[in-house]
Amino acid sequence: MKILFIPDSQCKPGNDFAFLRAIGKYIVAKKPDVIVHAGDFADMPSLSSYDKGKKSFEGRRYKADIQAAHEGMAALLGPMKEYNAQRERNRKKQYKPRMVLTLGNHEERILRAINNEPMLDGTIGIEDLQYEKDWEVIPYLEVIVIEGIAFSHFFITGTKGQAASTAQAQLNKKHMSCIAGHQQGRQCATAYRADGKQITSIIAGSCYDEPQDYLGPQGNKHWHGVLMLHNVSDGEFDECWVPLHYLKDKYVDQ
Repeated sequence: MKILFIPDSQCKPGNDFAFLRAIGKYIVAKKPDVIVHAGDFADMPSLSSYDKGKKSFEGRRYKADIQAAHEGMAALLGPMKEYNAQRERNRKKQYKPRMVLTLGNHEERILRAINNEPMLDGTIGIEDLQYEKDWEVIPYLEVIVIEGIAFSHFFITGTKGQAASTAQAQLNKKHMSCIAGHQQGRQCATAYRADGKQITSIIAGSCYDEPQDYLGPQGNKHWHGVLMLHNVSDGEFDECWVPLHYLKDKYVDQ
């Protein structure tokens, strides 16, 4: 089994989504059995409590955020849909991987906004993102286990509900192979079960092509890309890190 893990994409108005189309072409080329997106596919800056009241917050609109998420998803899934349309015309078997998306804290902003302003109930909602058209959607912070690997947007390690700060802490707390997004860059920690099988903990939360203003010039110097898991079986796998610059060089404008 091959599983492709796509970290946080944080689509927002004004982004160039060529990088997502490049990932889509990589998917068609490699045909993983399962695709897991970490969540935070949509950035939803209009609902950010971090910037609210600041000058940088002005001009943000919910509908524009939703439209950006739709455009980003169309870029990511476009190559697969084009490939399948051609296969259908040629009466050949289509490529239909299992597709799972674990909602992140940026999507959760929609539910927090409704909770804070009940008048918004029925006016906005997670369903506006239309993820369920193509993905098996996992609620925020719920865990899904696929072939012995636990996936969630992040894993809680303390009593305050905070995300694991390191892959090692995540491994120590969860005692199984687990993969999370949320935190920029990439981390990996390994250990062995009593039966000799390896368990691996990974945190990788950056698969976007735009610098994030809140991180500053130094904070944006981290790894960006996707992760392909090869030979997946009962929590064991061989990881292959695929950087975004490689995907862009190979697949953009093909």
